[in-house]
Amino acid sequence: METLPDYLDDGLDLVVLGQNPSPASVERQCYYGNPRNRFWPALRGAGLAPRDFTPTPEGFQWLLAHERIGFTDVVKVPTPGAADLRAADFREWAPVLRHKLLTYRPAILWFNGKGVYQAFLRYGLGVRPGHVELGEQPERIFGRIAFVTPNPSPANAAWRMADLIACYSQLAERRQRLRSD
Repeated sequence: METLPDYLDDGLDLVVLGQNPSPASVERQCYYGNPRNRFWPALRGAGLAPRDFTPTPEGFQWLLAHERIGFTDVVKVPTPGAADLRAADFREWAPVLRHKLLTYRPAILWFNGKGVYQAFLRYGLGVRPGHVELGEQPERIFGRIAFVTPNPSPANAAWRMADLIACYSQLAERRQRLRSD
């Protein structure tokens, strides 16, 4: 199965956790690779990546090394949409993600969407998720901060670009506080 590689390392400030890669992302070998996805403009707008950053395999290595930002997914199976995933996919892949997070222990687990966070709680931790608010979660996962932002997919049109940048900016502020502690 062709999928996206993980960009993980010890001592990351944060790891971006998506639901699963899209075929367009796999084809481009780029997380959030759909040209209409708002992730990259919001990331740059919030100051989490330089304004001239280009998401390429080399760019991901640069983010990993210089910004200490990693990338992976709850499920590594590419599908056109989240609705195409089955419970069996989460049962198979969420424990794999759990192992990765325990191995690399990033400071902040950045869940890109409430559904991503809820799926990991349910299938990776065996916790029945309740209502989820955006932002920093009250519960820690493996002693790490869990932070939820809106899904930047173009299908999630309820969130404007300014809203995404505001949420990502809160994450950037939390990261900065963590770095200064």
